[in-house]
Amino acid sequence: MLWKVRMLHETPAVPDTSDPAALLARLIAIDSVNPELVPGGVGETVIADFCGEWLATRGFEVHRLEKRASRPSLVAIARGTGGGRSLMLNGHLDTVGLAGYEGDPLEPRIRDGKMFGRGAFDMKSGIAAMMIAAARATARGRLRGDVILACVADEEHGSLGTEEVLESFSADAAIVTEPSHLEVTLAHKGFAWFEVEIEGRAAHGSRPELGIDAIVKAGHFLVALEELGRRLAQGPAHPLLGTGTVHASVIQGGEEPSTYPARCRVTLERRTVPGENADTVERELTTVLDRLAAVVPDFRYRLSRGLCRRPFEADPQAAIVRTLTRHATRALGHPPVVRAESFWTDCALLDRAGIPCLLFGVDGGGAHAATEWVDIASLHRVAEILTDTVADFCS
Repeated sequence: MLWKVRMLHETPAVPDTSDPAALLARLIAIDSVNPELVPGGVGETVIADFCGEWLATRGFEVHRLEKRASRPSLVAIARGTGGGRSLMLNGHLDTVGLAGYEGDPLEPRIRDGKMFGRGAFDMKSGIAAMMIAAARATARGRLRGDVILACVADEEHGSLGTEEVLESFSADAAIVTEPSHLEVTLAHKGFAWFEVEIEGRAAHGSRPELGIDAIVKAGHFLVALEELGRRLAQGPAHPLLGTGTVHASVIQGGEEPSTYPARCRVTLERRTVPGENADTVERELTTVLDRLAAVVPDFRYRLSRGLCRRPFEADPQAAIVRTLTRHATRALGHPPVVRAESFWTDCALLDRAGIPCLLFGVDGGGAHAATEWVDIASLHRVAEILTDTVADFCS
């Protein structure tokens, strides 16, 4: 493994922008597990070093952002001659954990036209495609607009990397290269995490007149939460995303069998669609909880808000959407499918910063799973479409 790492840091004397699969293999071989997800994870330092060297060798102006130690993001820029539109390609360097992966997760393997390895699909394939595309497009001739690559940390947890990038950099448009099965993704859900603490009263198990069972009281809330989910499913639906959802994620309570539990905590997740946000969700949950407090004896609660991210919806008539769709249609031989995604991405942060954007990436499967793979033909196709899109948009 030490030999592999040394080889990864050898930069070729002659820049090669011909093979995104070869670049992807090198990226897969670099451990970049997010330490917020897996204690002791190595983070993005080594892979950021490699990408920075690769891009600098090809003439990009490379900025390293590292507000949090050992959690770097890169912004690489090919400056235009002026007067053109700037385009940001955004992708995340971090992956989920390696434990439980079938085989060696850091050894890229090719079988039946697929490349396997942790991050092959989510989303080192997107990183490879956007690096190759930017290098190809700028090698064709100097563009008028800036080409910006944001290789970011921490998307798999809190998206601190893209947040840090947006503090100092912007663009006229952006493409997030998360996997999308060669389909144009114009919307995705947001999410809001909340914790509900149900208050009881501790007492010996033999003294029911003194105790209040917080776990039993929490049961009323769980039933009400299930009913809320049914109401959401039957409510107004977004044309691409459908309806919002809610589920209980974690429950904690109790001390020992012979004691009435004094508290029970329920952590829940509410997936949101455009028109919903953390404030609307908090009002929704407060209504449910207040109704229980009015009808269930001794029902007391505290509601607290955790991490929240807004949903995303692109303008289908935005210039970047029309440009990429045109080149995808040419490359695929038919108009690409327009779709939405249930998971959250950094598109929402870019959109909130006033940067029109969309999501477009490879075909494959196994994100966060025991086996992860990318269709190699789709990787080449995405690199081709991104190259033409960059050259057109920034010309």
